[in-house]
Amino acid sequence: MLLVQGHGALSEFRRSRLLARLQAVDPAIGDLSARFVYFVYPVRALDESQQARLMQVLEAPRAAPVTEPSGEVLEWLVAPRLGTISPWASKASDILHHCGLEVVERVERGISYRLDLSAPLGAAALAALREALHDRMTETVFESADEALALFGEARPAPLGHVALGEQPLAALRAANAQLGLALSDDEIEYLAENYVALGRNPTDAELMMFAQANSEHCRHKIFNASWVIDGQPQDKSLFEMIRNTYRHAPEGILSAYHDNSAVFAGPPVVVRFAPEAGGTRYQPTRETVHTCIKVETHNHPTAISPFPGAATGAGGEIRDEGATGRGARPKAGLTGFTVSNLRIPGFEQPWEQDYGKPGRIVAALDIMIEGPIGGASFNNEFGRPGIAGFFRTYEQMVAGPGGNEVRGYHKPIMLAGGVGAVRADQVDKQPIPAGAQVVVLGGPAMQIGLGGGAASSMATGASDELLDFASVQRSNPEMERRCQEVIDRCAAMGADSPVLSIHDVGAGGLSNAVPELINDAGRGGRFELRAIPNDEPGMSPLAIWCNEAQERYVLAIDSDRLDTFTALCERERCPYAVIGEATAEQRLVVGDALLEETVVDMPMEVLLGKPPKMLREVHRAQVVHTPPRLDGIELGEAVRRVLCLPTVASKGFLITIGDRTVGGLVARDQMVGPWQVPVADVGVTLSDFYGYTGEAMAIGERPPLALLNPAASGRMAIGEALTNLAAADVPRLGDVRLSANWMAAAGHPGEDAALYETVRAVGEALCPALGIAIPVGKDSMSMKTVWQESGKTRSVTAPLSLIVSAFAPVEDVRRTLTPQLRTDAGDTDLVLVDLGKGRDRLGGSALLQVYGQLGHQAPDLDTPDTLRGFFESIQSLNRDGRLLAYHDRSDGGLLATLCEMAFAGHCGLDVDLGDVRDPLASLFSEELGAVIQVRHADVDEALMTLEEYGLGHHARIIGTLADDDALHIRAGGREIYRETRVALQRLWGETSYRMQALRDNPDCAEQEFAGLGAADDPGLFARLGFDPDEDVAAPYIARGVRPRVAVLREQGVNGQIEMAVSFHRAGFEAVDVHMSDIIEGRTDLADFRGLAAGGGFSYGDVLGAGGGWAKSILFNPRARDAFEAFFKREDTFGIGLCNGCQMMSQIKSLIPGADHWPRFERNASEQFEGRLTLVEVMPSPSILFEGMQGAVLPIVVSHGEGRSHFVDNTAEAVSRAGLVTLRYVDHHGRPTEAYPENPNGSPLGITGLCSADGRFTIMMPHPERTFRSVQYSWCPPEWNEDSPWLRLFRNARVWVG
Repeated sequence: MLLVQGHGALSEFRRSRLLARLQAVDPAIGDLSARFVYFVYPVRALDESQQARLMQVLEAPRAAPVTEPSGEVLEWLVAPRLGTISPWASKASDILHHCGLEVVERVERGISYRLDLSAPLGAAALAALREALHDRMTETVFESADEALALFGEARPAPLGHVALGEQPLAALRAANAQLGLALSDDEIEYLAENYVALGRNPTDAELMMFAQANSEHCRHKIFNASWVIDGQPQDKSLFEMIRNTYRHAPEGILSAYHDNSAVFAGPPVVVRFAPEAGGTRYQPTRETVHTCIKVETHNHPTAISPFPGAATGAGGEIRDEGATGRGARPKAGLTGFTVSNLRIPGFEQPWEQDYGKPGRIVAALDIMIEGPIGGASFNNEFGRPGIAGFFRTYEQMVAGPGGNEVRGYHKPIMLAGGVGAVRADQVDKQPIPAGAQVVVLGGPAMQIGLGGGAASSMATGASDELLDFASVQRSNPEMERRCQEVIDRCAAMGADSPVLSIHDVGAGGLSNAVPELINDAGRGGRFELRAIPNDEPGMSPLAIWCNEAQERYVLAIDSDRLDTFTALCERERCPYAVIGEATAEQRLVVGDALLEETVVDMPMEVLLGKPPKMLREVHRAQVVHTPPRLDGIELGEAVRRVLCLPTVASKGFLITIGDRTVGGLVARDQMVGPWQVPVADVGVTLSDFYGYTGEAMAIGERPPLALLNPAASGRMAIGEALTNLAAADVPRLGDVRLSANWMAAAGHPGEDAALYETVRAVGEALCPALGIAIPVGKDSMSMKTVWQESGKTRSVTAPLSLIVSAFAPVEDVRRTLTPQLRTDAGDTDLVLVDLGKGRDRLGGSALLQVYGQLGHQAPDLDTPDTLRGFFESIQSLNRDGRLLAYHDRSDGGLLATLCEMAFAGHCGLDVDLGDVRDPLASLFSEELGAVIQVRHADVDEALMTLEEYGLGHHARIIGTLADDDALHIRAGGREIYRETRVALQRLWGETSYRMQALRDNPDCAEQEFAGLGAADDPGLFARLGFDPDEDVAAPYIARGVRPRVAVLREQGVNGQIEMAVSFHRAGFEAVDVHMSDIIEGRTDLADFRGLAAGGGFSYGDVLGAGGGWAKSILFNPRARDAFEAFFKREDTFGIGLCNGCQMMSQIKSLIPGADHWPRFERNASEQFEGRLTLVEVMPSPSILFEGMQGAVLPIVVSHGEGRSHFVDNTAEAVSRAGLVTLRYVDHHGRPTEAYPENPNGSPLGITGLCSADGRFTIMMPHPERTFRSVQYSWCPPEWNEDSPWLRLFRNARVWVG
């Protein structure tokens, strides 16, 4: 093994932060340093040239042994967990091999921590340091370099286990149940004993684990399929039957429900699909029918144990569900949500946040919300799916319970991941699988992670062994999942000729669940070879190989005659695959192990997936007496402060800007609203294609605190909130809405089972049928309770019954999507409150009572479904008539929060008059359903008349207008009861987000953003043009019918090729999909192209620096280097690198004439991914792409983590003086800026785009290709038409080519 020392691993602020944590463990720690260390494992000794190349690829200064510990210095190496191959290693090793270093079998990366000590540390301190410096889920601590050799050791394969049933099979199976953490019920143990006695043999441990996963609550939804007896009365329906009842009442347009990985509903009759042609590489628009798939998952248990990987794999698993729909679908846009206990932010603790303790095995709520959202966002970002909707709630409170006071909260958090995808009409249904069809595993290797996840997530946190809890958490590799998706896309593009007959994602239970489900759904059995499964951990037992939940895998049934076509696609995408067996006519599952020469599994399918014992739930209702709210002594100003600081109500900015919201180019509405980009949108909206204006909308509703008062009301209100959010989109009719219902409950807790049944009945048997809405998809998690021992006593925190409703619908015209941004340019306007609570103003379960430590006694409710129907239809009618200027629903925080958020988005003050109300606090803070709409004063009578026609005339009234000053004025009973400036209110609302951002990211950046939040003199985003964007300067060339070819370049992990290709296609080019493997293997010659476009993404997962691996695979591969060098030297070529392509091209500048001045692009100053809409100025330069655009100031999307320009051989000032800067960030006054977030990465002088000396090659970090249509912006000047100004950039390229 060769040890190579790299550069520093921590920035100064992160080093200081970590040092402070370590010094809190023991003050003897004086200082800390951290460097990357590379562990290189060659198959033979490297010669001098190979060593030199290795140093260049790793960009490491030297190879040296690590300093051994001494009396005053402690040095530890933190490396990937023994027995694993990290995702980093697999990608870095690929890079080395593509660079001609096949001699290196594998390279791993770790961190060398050096601690200066003033005194020796004791055993307890050393143990605490280990805990602080590594994640035991994924890492190992070595005390010497010699120990690190174990990274490359190959353990002997562990044996297959057998459970000897003997004379007491029940006792033997019960012991195995506890030892393996199977979570089997007594009925299931009896079932297995009976069947194995009948089979006449002992079970293997792999068979038992497989059965436990396949029949876990997580996979089989036993509670939702159970028979019920409540208070001694048998119930006539199961929970699932009541959910299916919604589909029976509203089946229209639903093409797939309850039997696939996601549900599918009908899309527009015709869309223009833009993708490479079937079996080829030329991008083509085709008119076809494309439907919409929807899915929402939860990943609660893993997120409680290890937030980053838990949330990341939650997002990844849901993405796979969409991709594995039918014969293969394409994920399109996502949503994410979190519910946790109180944050208790250090230095910002709130009066209602009590510390009720927690078990050591789970992470605190604060840490979940620092790490978990990054995990979920990073997976979406790297895979290439925009996140455009979400929610965040905190709740932890001592309340009355059936047996006295009890703590209700979310120590076991909710982590929600969902989204929409697109599936071609001919790919919706899985095909029959004939005997002999090949069964393939597509994706990453098996690893000893995620064992027993399905069972572990089915138990209350704390009810299982702690080591089993940790074993059940998976790790993520989104770049691998991206490669899999590219293969799926290419297969689906073949339509009826696709080699894929059926596909299933690998999730809970791993292959032991996915493979049986794949073949069983087709009425088949199968024979499989265990050792054919790709495996990076040879020491794993057969149980671990078969049952592990290693991520980013799919199982597919492939038409035997088309296997060669499928394998060719995999090899082009460098996507691992393996044929592991075949389907059989006999419905029997057989898994052999050629290495150990044993049969691992031999079971009839009916034993595994047939009819194990059906659960019977005998439960009782619980009566709890709740006290009315105590409002005496609540001062309005303090109430406003507290409510706006409650995370449920406060700004979610810190959760939103970490996500890419524009990748794919098909987002029309994300969370950020207006020129000031305020995170208050009610709904996320996507486009059906790049040409029209139809699309899809999604919104979320959830009101779990209400379940403590009235469970059924909480369910109705969740649906109501989802629909009042969705109403902001242009939905053709209410019956077009489809819901996902995600149910969370602490099954077995007194009263909770009966409350669950009551709520499902209220939703499935009453409300949804009355509204004509179906629930074709959903998920349940029935173990939402955390139990632990503390000081000899049993402690617990139990989540309220929680229904999270995600609403999806087709959109007729995305341009009619309403936002909360108040219009200040529309003359006299009025604000109208539409109150679906009909004046009841019930405060139970509200944010107001929560921040005063109360619950209340009467929950808001949707008392009449017809009122909600009338509301939804009236808003749609008013919107289509053009009478609504702004719209915002009323939910958490009540009317007060609704009005504040509208004022924040509009950057204006409000005059509000509540009238003669009984209780101003109740009027302002009750969370009854409803909305506030802004209407022109001239239209208000007609608006009120329309509302009356829909039965809302008595429940709608004018409550205010825009104020002359920038403040919120509230009157009630003829007098002013509250006044505060909008700026002060917005800073209150934004402080929680700022505090979280400062803990997580560079605090200097967080402070800069917070300092400018809501500033009265901030004019917001704007545009200044010196050209007409509607003028198509390329039209004369397009008219000639010649389309010059442009290579849209991809490397593994690139995810922005489609929007790049369509931008060039719109400008008159023939865009061609070119993978780096095509160039390296000689299938494609760059000599055939006039242009080269390298787009956004995460090539090699940004291993070895963003764009670094991609660049090195060019620089150090002779064939690729020659091809690119020849292309760049031709005088008739041009090229553009955007984001990841920019990072890559900056690192191959030695091949590009006149590019010596280009900088490298390094980690953002915030040390965080930044997804924002910001302003750039087009500078005078020779760039052919910016001809005629100089001087323009334009909004543009940025989405990157490493975009800070760093000039090594030059200076920013010198390059600017030379006139070779094409773009620079400017603030909202049009001034060049280095201030965050207007300059999102800290680039000097705001430089974010440059060109070569002759102007033929241009690089830039922002994304013009994602906003070439005005409709793709979250905000743009309202006078812009179809073409955004950025389309001119691509048209200029066409003009230059001639």
